[in-house]
Amino acid sequence: MLNSHTQIDCIGLFCPMPIVKVREAIRDVPIGGVLEMVADDPASEADMKSWTRRTGHELLEISRDGAIYRFLVKKSR
Repeated sequence: MLNSHTQIDCIGLFCPMPIVKVREAIRDVPIGGVLEMVADDPASEADMKSWTRRTGHELLEISRDGAIYRFLVKKSR
């Protein structure tokens, strides 16, 4: 399991707020650093895949425990 530099909790937030929070938080992550985001929005998986493709950041991992999704994003630029 990778350790993240920054963790954000988006549980209870729905589209587009998890992506808005990720976009804000990744600014403070050093290039090569990892951001962890947890969410319970069922749309968050598709949203994160789309956002990382558009922004050029690397989606390292998606895991799910019940209704909770966990994403690890590596800042690429």
